[in-house]
Amino acid sequence: MDFLNLVTNRRSVRKYTSEKVEAEKLQKILEAGRVAPSAHNSRPIKLIVVQSSSGLEKVKKAANIYSAPLVVIACGDHKEAAVKEDGKSMIDIDTSIVTDHMMLQATDLGLGTCWICAFDAAVLRTEFQMPENLEPINILAVGYAADEPITPENHDKRRKTLEKIVAYENL
Repeated sequence: MDFLNLVTNRRSVRKYTSEKVEAEKLQKILEAGRVAPSAHNSRPIKLIVVQSSSGLEKVKKAANIYSAPLVVIACGDHKEAAVKEDGKSMIDIDTSIVTDHMMLQATDLGLGTCWICAFDAAVLRTEFQMPENLEPINILAVGYAADEPITPENHDKRRKTLEKIVAYENL
């Protein structure tokens, strides 16, 4: 699949089968995250892979994971994050790039994903005994979709056109 086709067909999956994600596919997903770029090549990322039923129950205390058989909690490490001259930490951006790479790799492997940003970070910190310097930024639910995807044409209807989001030289 070419890249534009891949990103056009990617969608948020909110209903999964109980089929487990194969170890080889999980490794490719994690590798895609590992090679993602980061500011100053700082790599301020820690990924927590959760696939056991007890681990998934912990995550469910903090977020709706739509019955996904696997989630990756993408955390940023404040001790390692690059900081711009104006004091802005790049931790959210770096962690989100990693999440995006993993999401696209999962799509390429025939898996569904849902990028979850609505969660209780304090619960995740407690349940997974995170040190103070680690901040959960995103949760990526991963698994086999239980429902049919919307067509790319329908997908296009729900997104703004290029003319609405792109300006050349000036707004």
